[in-house]
Amino acid sequence: MVSQKVTIKNPTGLHLRPAGILCKEAMKFKSLVTFTFRDNTANAKSVLSVLGACVKCGDEIEFTCEGEDEEEALKSLISAVESGLGE
Repeated sequence: MVSQKVTIKNPTGLHLRPAGILCKEAMKFKSLVTFTFRDNTANAKSVLSVLGACVKCGDEIEFTCEGEDEEEALKSLISAVESGLGE
């Protein structure tokens, strides 16, 4: 299991479009991919779960990846968030 914290840079937070991009990225991997925000854990492979977390700009989340490709998954998700998730 690997984990890392990252700050959301999108001006509008994780609304539908960036949440969809995040989910699409997470689904490329076999590992279980979740993130923690304010004591809640969300499944990064579920758009509804990501939207339900209500993550805004400047909020810090912690990704946790567990499985055979966990290192690769974590690296990919962190770089996707840092690049602004398409925005």
